[in-house]
Amino acid sequence: MTTQSTMLTPEQIEAFGAEMDAIRQRVVADLGEKDAAYIRKVVKAQRAFEVAGRVLFYVPPAWPLAVVSLSVSKILDNMEIGHNVMHGQYDWMGDPGLNSRMYEWDTVCPSVQWKYSHNYIHHTYTNIIGKDRDLGYGILRMQESQEWRPKYFGNPLYAFLLMILFEWGVLLHDLEAEKIFAGERTWAEAKPLHRGMLRKVRNQTLKDYILFPLLTGPFLLSTLAGDALANLVRNIWAFNIIFCGHFPAGVATFTEEEAENETRGHWYYRQLLGSSNIIGCKLFHVMTGNLSHQIEHHLFPDIPARRYPEIAAEVREICERYGLRYNTGRLSKQLFSVEKKILKFSLPTKNKPITTVEDLHLAATPAHGGARAGAGWRQRRPGLIG
Repeated sequence: MTTQSTMLTPEQIEAFGAEMDAIRQRVVADLGEKDAAYIRKVVKAQRAFEVAGRVLFYVPPAWPLAVVSLSVSKILDNMEIGHNVMHGQYDWMGDPGLNSRMYEWDTVCPSVQWKYSHNYIHHTYTNIIGKDRDLGYGILRMQESQEWRPKYFGNPLYAFLLMILFEWGVLLHDLEAEKIFAGERTWAEAKPLHRGMLRKVRNQTLKDYILFPLLTGPFLLSTLAGDALANLVRNIWAFNIIFCGHFPAGVATFTEEEAENETRGHWYYRQLLGSSNIIGCKLFHVMTGNLSHQIEHHLFPDIPARRYPEIAAEVREICERYGLRYNTGRLSKQLFSVEKKILKFSLPTKNKPITTVEDLHLAATPAHGGARAGAGWRQRRPGLIG
């Protein structure tokens, strides 16, 4: 590993933030018919895949194709449409069907609940220990700063269950179910969430596991199995893409103290160091909802995700000029890194105290095209996840 020791001064951080602002303003000013046509095209494709999947369930030999088609539909709905629409990326269009306040996606978690836990909590407090509940989702140990307990021996099992039941994990996330099970919170305190959650679970269950299977008559059981499998495929895909964007080696965490009174430049800096990208082709990016550009998404969450690929090179060039790490790699590489970390932090580890100036720097490898950078405005480094 080669290293450099570039430290950003407060002035450099503000200059970095100004360059990010300039990118955002330029893209927002350029939004128009091409962006609207794109998301409408994706919605049309998603609906076509869903209809095809439902129809093919009436043809038993075509069952595998039905499952594939329905899986693609659910992935598009979850990733490229639902996630991005609910971020407000298309509110400017004035289309009620693509408005963040009105959109409801094809998953058991109510959109209003998800928008609070994700849009507000996660994107405001990204990777701030004790504030961002997406760090480990309340059940996983994903960093050394989390005190190790015997329950974390189950890290690999918890991760596997979360992967196959991901939509249910997202549902329980805002409920803070782990605190309820630990006796730190009561069901009564979560009561305001109950009605919306139960209604959404009821509607999704009726649609996927009762109504559509019944409509196929003698093929009820095969349709039921197909719906369950499509949901499983969507869950596994979403879990892996999201974890590869948040938890590979080299992604940074921050203390609450480090994020106090931060400027916009500091916020951009935190978003950059707390995210990672995945290399892939155009189709791959569409199927990830462009969350394969998690860095750009965290920097510009309300810009249409289709714009991330076109600004990624510019963001990376700016990072290189400032000596900031731009964490990216192929899916296999990022996934292996995440799996390694899940196993690593299932075992007892000790925190090494930060005592030297060199400890202020973030390590980077030539493969990432980055350099070391520290939280220079506080003279304290963000913690490394991994």
